[in-house]
Amino acid sequence: MGPTASGKTGVAVDLVQRLPCEIISVDSAMVYRGMDIGTAKPDAETLAVAPHHLIDIIDPRLSYSAAQFRQDALRLMAEITARGRIPLLVGGTMLYFKVLRQGLNDLPQADPATRASIDAMAAESGWPAVHAKLARLDPVTAARLNPADAQRIQRALEVCILSGQTMSSLLEKEAIADLPYNVHALALLPSDRAVLHQRIAQRFDIMLEQGLIDEVEQLRRNDELDLSLPSMRCVGYRQAWQYLDGEFDLPELREKGIAATRQLAKRQLTWLRGMEGIVEFDCLERNLTAVVFDWLRGKL
Repeated sequence: MGPTASGKTGVAVDLVQRLPCEIISVDSAMVYRGMDIGTAKPDAETLAVAPHHLIDIIDPRLSYSAAQFRQDALRLMAEITARGRIPLLVGGTMLYFKVLRQGLNDLPQADPATRASIDAMAAESGWPAVHAKLARLDPVTAARLNPADAQRIQRALEVCILSGQTMSSLLEKEAIADLPYNVHALALLPSDRAVLHQRIAQRFDIMLEQGLIDEVEQLRRNDELDLSLPSMRCVGYRQAWQYLDGEFDLPELREKGIAATRQLAKRQLTWLRGMEGIVEFDCLERNLTAVVFDWLRGKL
């Protein structure tokens, strides 16, 4: 586990060369087909060396839930262990890790009518105003969400409306999980947050050079895609879409994309601070793979 740009994929690919592992992606953006550059999806050369499960599995018109991830991950883990190999789960979608290890909480299913009502409220007053309403109903959840994080604000407010309870209180309830594995939870964390921010900026610049805008332009040709979909709300894609809509210029796209990615990293680090039983490694360590491998070798 670790924040974006912490080097998770690189370490995982190196470990596959040293241990009998198969990688399961734990990334809510990499599941979408046709979204390669902005998700930092491993390239064909990397995948030839270290295949990844659970990438490129659904169309960006569709949604993919934590419950679906848990079902898919458990199936793959069983298949991998049956082959005498080790499942290596790699990614930064902390909710997926939580659901896999602890099971599902009793959250209400999505309701289109409620979501339409929240979207209408946002269209009239803006997402920061919706965030302020959430803060009055569920201050704990609102405190960990950026006022512009439309997808998560919408879901948290939807839960309040449908259940009459806060998302934070529902998530605190113990869920029954049957995870028949000996889990070693590793987190790659930066000893210097400023260096991680530099990495984030450099990586977003590379994405722009590699053709992120062209990738989003291609996606926009599908009339069934719009900014209300979870896929198009992914960091980088939303900003590129807005740029193509003429909302701002290229320098501002870069600024907003980097800022959104830094906010994502901040949320990921907040999740990790609240998770127990994690062994931490400095993602800025020069010999990071060797350090992780030496620790794992003593556990497996």
